[in-house]
Amino acid sequence: MLVTNMVSLRRRTVISGTVPSFGDEHHPIYALCMQQNNGRIFAAELIGTAVLLIGGPGTALIAFEQVGVVGVAVAFGLSLAVMAYVIGPISGCHINPAVTLAMFLTKKVNGAHALFAVLGQLIGAALGGAVVLGIASGRAGFQRGEFASNLWSGDHFGLSATIATEVVLTALLVLVVLSTTGPKFAPGFGGLIAGFTLTLIHLISIPVDNTSVNPARSLGTALYATLDSKALEQLWAFMLFPLIGAIVGVVIWLIIDDSRLESTMLADVPGLIDARDRIEIGTGEVVLSVEDAIDDVVHDDHDGRD
Repeated sequence: MLVTNMVSLRRRTVISGTVPSFGDEHHPIYALCMQQNNGRIFAAELIGTAVLLIGGPGTALIAFEQVGVVGVAVAFGLSLAVMAYVIGPISGCHINPAVTLAMFLTKKVNGAHALFAVLGQLIGAALGGAVVLGIASGRAGFQRGEFASNLWSGDHFGLSATIATEVVLTALLVLVVLSTTGPKFAPGFGGLIAGFTLTLIHLISIPVDNTSVNPARSLGTALYATLDSKALEQLWAFMLFPLIGAIVGVVIWLIIDDSRLESTMLADVPGLIDARDRIEIGTGEVVLSVEDAIDDVVHDDHDGRD
């Protein structure tokens, strides 16, 4: 269920959508509550994540010689864009536990939706990886090796660069997704922009760590990599840091969007609302000082011409 409060970040009277009791058939949100089908959400996210694994890592393992790094990046973006229009109306097309976490924290989906979505994503990733393995095994001389897994060792950039990459780029992805699901964004273009964003993210970070920004994607390939590749050994980083990046993305979105901190799960974090208020006051004072300085310069220039 998608229930969103579109009001200012500043402290105001809260007008929030609440889930009606069963029997309140005339409540305006009742129909939305009845429309949520957790089984379909599970199935949609399973299928969507499997397609992402087949389209992304599958391209890397099967067609890399033909398409190169750019082709792999585009394949990831196209997979997300296509699925956004296919399963978006059913589950929101998160196909990424980090995105689901962000949607849950901002109360755009409820706990049941988030749980069934993540379960579908993890199972779908495992199934998608199995499909890729089955196809790639038909090629003469194929060896699983790293199996397009996410790694920081070897030819990659190391753990520190991986942490920074996964947090920053997952935050970017979450910021885009949250922004495109708001009422101000042009209807019908969200899937395209999300797909373009994922393509950009891969163009930036494939050399760094093979690009995760998605714990399910990382799991779906690490399961089939050989043990000596260290994919399973290093999997924890690609499960953890994208989730941290999702939280960072939510915070950034709250800074630039009209939505209120009080309308999200982050409002329960001790001291966060007070910190927000202090930042707002300090920022307001800085803005006023800059405006006053500009006015003084303009007036002085005007007086000098006179």
